[in-house]
Amino acid sequence: MERNVGALLVVLGIGLVAIGALTWMGAFGWFGRLPGDVRIEMESTRIFIPVTSMIVLSVVATLAVNVVARLLR
Repeated sequence: MERNVGALLVVLGIGLVAIGALTWMGAFGWFGRLPGDVRIEMESTRIFIPVTSMIVLSVVATLAVNVVARLLR
């Protein structure tokens, strides 16, 4: 069991590095600008409510957790 956890941590670390590199290169420039994200701008106030972006993030996270759970069975 300990060996599986170590391998899982290595894979998660590599995944985080890959996501960080993609973010640094600008691959996620669309995130936060999807239709359905609420953006209200007034003279002295800005309000941003990323509704659609958070739904997309939730679906991706749910799929990732389910894949990991199946691999650990």
